[in-house]
Amino acid sequence: MKTIKINGLSIGETDPVRLMGVINLSPESFYEGSIKTGPGTILQTALRQVKEGADILDLGAKSTAPYLETEISTEEETKRALKGLKIIRKEIDKPISIDTTRAKVAKAALENGADILNDVTGFHTDPDMAPLAAEFDVPVILGATKINRFTGSPTERIIKALEQSLKIAKEAGVKEERIIVDPDIGFHRIKDYKWYKIDAHILTHLQAINKAFEQPICIGLSRKSFIGKFLNLKEPEERLYGSLGATSLAVINGAKIIRTHDVRETWEAIRVVEKIIEYGSEDE
Repeated sequence: MKTIKINGLSIGETDPVRLMGVINLSPESFYEGSIKTGPGTILQTALRQVKEGADILDLGAKSTAPYLETEISTEEETKRALKGLKIIRKEIDKPISIDTTRAKVAKAALENGADILNDVTGFHTDPDMAPLAAEFDVPVILGATKINRFTGSPTERIIKALEQSLKIAKEAGVKEERIIVDPDIGFHRIKDYKWYKIDAHILTHLQAINKAFEQPICIGLSRKSFIGKFLNLKEPEERLYGSLGATSLAVINGAKIIRTHDVRETWEAIRVVEKIIEYGSEDE
């Protein structure tokens, strides 16, 4: 597995699993508890997440949930993103990721202190995104998108989608040692499989994705719909414990970044899994 460096933070095979704390600056986001729009609450949330163990902060100014009507203008997304970014950057030196599919938003964020581009569409929506990433020479998180274009199992389709995203990135000049991949848990709706079975298949086959790319895998599964489906829990507020169970499986199967709304609880779950793996593999 390649090692990714982000302002001194190392993400790779021998590194601890890293935590990415989610701060949603968009009132449309699916989980109301993650929405932070006031200057005070934005900063307090960022400081708390860092104290609880967040290695990276991920700012989203527009919801990317595939089942929500969340369209806003580029100007509004930029305004929200810069508001949160400037507040946090003044007080916190941890890497900050901007979660956006728009190059104009990403450029404004990078010019104001963001360190990472997180594009759930894997550079497929905005043709200016990949060249921008190459220009600024920043790490990128590439999500799998529109896997209905391909055939095969859900994981095989994820791999094919990510192959196209990596091709776009490399052709634009993005270096391999800057690329993190994300199978986009919760984003896929295809006719051949139940949506929640797609998420289950991906989580149990992360090693296949690792083998295909040897790039660190970022997983965002915090409080998502498949957990509600399995536990018959309608509201995201009720899905913490299910999220921790799924997170543990993701870590066992090779995820290197966990994107979460619940940093302290997730940090504890991850550290326990890591210690079990470490001590369980030692000879007596």
